[in-house]
Amino acid sequence: MAHSLSLECTPLKHEYDACFNTWFEGYLEPAIANSNTKGYSQGQRIEYSKLKKEEYDRKCGSIWAKYKDCVQKAVTDKGLGDLLSQARQENSLREPPPP
Repeated sequence: MAHSLSLECTPLKHEYDACFNTWFEGYLEPAIANSNTKGYSQGQRIEYSKLKKEEYDRKCGSIWAKYKDCVQKAVTDKGLGDLLSQARQENSLREPPPP
């Protein structure tokens, strides 16, 4: 796995990556096991998504929050805040690019 922006954030990054990858594999498992998902109603798919979000929050949410805070501190410490603000203004990702 790659390193984080700051060496002090790298252990949190690795912990989060491992948590997310495990969670995401479980999220995709029903779709892979049952390639014919047309049999599920919209309500069943919505309920499944809600349950998986709650599972993510329980298992990975606090790790993500700690990692995000660490990276945000590293951005500030390295003086990258102005560059990020400028990039966001020049290349806003609020809408998808046209086809």
